[in-house]
Amino acid sequence: MKNLLITLSTVVATAALATTALAEKWDMPMAYSATNFHSEHGVIFADKVREYTAGAIDITVHPGGSLFGGGDIKRAIQTGQVPIGERFMSAHANEAPLLGWDNLPFIATTYEDNARLWAAAKDTVNAQLADLNLVALYTCPWPGQGFYFNKEVNSSADTQGIKFRSYNSATATFADALGMIPVQIEAAELSQALATGVASAFISSGSTGYDRKVWEHLSHYYKVNAWLPRNYVMVNTQVWDGLDGAVKDGIQKAADETAAACGAKSAELANFYFDELAKNGMTVKDAGSEFLAELEAIGAKMTSDWLNTAGAEGQAILDSYKAN
Repeated sequence: MKNLLITLSTVVATAALATTALAEKWDMPMAYSATNFHSEHGVIFADKVREYTAGAIDITVHPGGSLFGGGDIKRAIQTGQVPIGERFMSAHANEAPLLGWDNLPFIATTYEDNARLWAAAKDTVNAQLADLNLVALYTCPWPGQGFYFNKEVNSSADTQGIKFRSYNSATATFADALGMIPVQIEAAELSQALATGVASAFISSGSTGYDRKVWEHLSHYYKVNAWLPRNYVMVNTQVWDGLDGAVKDGIQKAADETAAACGAKSAELANFYFDELAKNGMTVKDAGSEFLAELEAIGAKMTSDWLNTAGAEGQAILDSYKAN
């Protein structure tokens, strides 16, 4: 009997070691700081994947551009350098204009409308990502986008010649239209850019300003709520296709739950960020009527330009959104 128990114990231990050995180790680069809610939910997602796949997939999250810079994450996934990662979707609009669906100014300016816009865009966007060798597991919206400056701004007369941090083609377009000079800067590099004068203004959510303590360099935040851009967690298509059904189901369950939690957290934090900016000495207020009218006119042209490049598929997204 003693020998039998020893044999059974050995079998159990061997099986456990085999399961551990067979676990796939995935590195997951993310562009934003470890304390940003997107990165925090990346960790939540990784924990859920570990649980729901019974340890078959073990994800290590690398926030703050520590493994790959934000601009390199998509390419790293496409080419198999890492199996999974996160990036904001509109960063790829230059390569695939359709992916700028979430940067259409003043089209969907609430979380509810943004969710409806994503529902209208989801199938078409996923088909576009498939052409890029990517599978989207989940998306999560940022709070609405507003403008940061180091002075009071009432109209474009006050923005001429300002060096403006851009993060995609839409933000660069805003900069040009307002007479500013767009400078491509990743979020991880923003604090240094502001400190050294490489940029002195940008458009983003309250989250970025809070994470980067921009009150150390800037004085004003104008609530515009121009759009609610989305980050998305993507996986290499070949990696995804190589997983068995049960593992895929576990990952997707983790993704769906994380998407819901991340979206709720984003909405919860939106006003918190404004309060924190103000507590730290920034002037936080709605954009004035003249400035807002200029922004809306620029936004209308940007939507028209996007439709010209995104074509019938882009028009179908907007038509579906407006119909529901």
